[in-house]
Amino acid sequence: MPISEDRAPAPSEPDTTSADRRDFRRIAIASLVGTLIEGYDFVLYSLAAALVFPKVFFPSLGPAAGTIASLATLGVAFAGRPIGAILFGHFGDRLGRKRTLIATVTGMGLGTTLMGLIPSADTIGIAAPILIVVLRAIQGIAIGGEWAGAVLFVTEHAPKERRGLYAMFPQLGHSMPNALSAGTFLLVGLLVSPETFLAWGWRVPFIASVLLLAFSLYIRLRVEETPVFKNQQKRGGTSGVPLFAAFRRQPGTILRTAGVSLTALTFVYVGNAFVANYGVGSLGLSRNAVLAMGAASGLAFAMFTMLSAVLSDRFGRRPVIGGSQILGVVWGLVLFPLLDTGSVAAYGLAMCLTMAIAGLGYGAIGAFVPEQFPTAYRYTAAGIAYQITGVIGGGVAPLLAPVIISAQGTTVFGIVLAAISAVAAVCTFSLRETGKDDLDGQHADEQAGHTLAQQGER
Repeated sequence: MPISEDRAPAPSEPDTTSADRRDFRRIAIASLVGTLIEGYDFVLYSLAAALVFPKVFFPSLGPAAGTIASLATLGVAFAGRPIGAILFGHFGDRLGRKRTLIATVTGMGLGTTLMGLIPSADTIGIAAPILIVVLRAIQGIAIGGEWAGAVLFVTEHAPKERRGLYAMFPQLGHSMPNALSAGTFLLVGLLVSPETFLAWGWRVPFIASVLLLAFSLYIRLRVEETPVFKNQQKRGGTSGVPLFAAFRRQPGTILRTAGVSLTALTFVYVGNAFVANYGVGSLGLSRNAVLAMGAASGLAFAMFTMLSAVLSDRFGRRPVIGGSQILGVVWGLVLFPLLDTGSVAAYGLAMCLTMAIAGLGYGAIGAFVPEQFPTAYRYTAAGIAYQITGVIGGGVAPLLAPVIISAQGTTVFGIVLAAISAVAAVCTFSLRETGKDDLDGQHADEQAGHTLAQQGER
């Protein structure tokens, strides 16, 4: 149904103060658990790709080429993420946040569980890596639609003065898996021998993902659609093709918003995928030491994600996110000199500070990115912007790291990390501050223009 050109007064932000506290806790948990599965799946796969998959699925390539091939499969999911953002963003903006989020979490959880059941290359040959790539692609498409839906689901329920705090929950779901995945791998590694771990022990954390999936579905089936989306439907309906509307109305904003998450996602995925392999392969640290430091850095990521969200409500989104990116410029130049000292303590400090800087920006991103767009295409636009960043920071950067370092050394890759953070800071400060915006009445002055765009799409 087209949006009316008659500008009725925009409804006020939904009154969540009268909502039942149990319902809002359920909403927060639903957002947290969904992104927890996403983060758990991705971090778990990153660790396995660095420590296990070269030997299990790419043994014929040898250690070096096998590691590059294994890390390259990380990029398959990141290539699928923008597709998922468009696909699920369309349904999320047209049909609602709740139903779309049920579909995304199912795709993610089943993909991870099935990965734990694939026989090794020694058993079924080339079919093993092919199946891994296929499941990774499916997982990536599902994850492409999860993040935007999860942050919208909680921010569109939250009062605007506490939106940054409530947006913390889906972001926390992403930060907790760094400790959870590494800790799970470490626990299994301590309980079984290295040979048993390589034979089947690594599969346990993957198969256990089905428990998170079951809990997430139980929670999400019991929550209501967001009041902001319901008001959008009452006000005049949804965009015919949200993708077209988003790029017609705010193409520059989408591209600049894509840069906001660059530092956080690059630091997280380079740390979890490449630095883990670098610690074992180049620095000679034990697998268990690397996993223990990974778990500790995950706790740092979670703590600073919470701090970031709280600070963003008090001081604004841009100062918090931009400040983390400026720190990222400096840290990019310091990271590898610290790592190359070769000690476990230096490795642990490097990982913790890397994740702390990432978390300092990440918590505020959950509110800042969706706040840039109106309700009619918020799911699509926020999802695309975030997943573009995911392709660069999560897919390209970890893959380029071993290539650049082997050819030019760690100093050059450190400069690349610093440059990425500098670009991210420019993008962040080029966008408007949104902490005081009313999501339900946001961009009311664009209503008539959006109507014309919608009619043109049809």
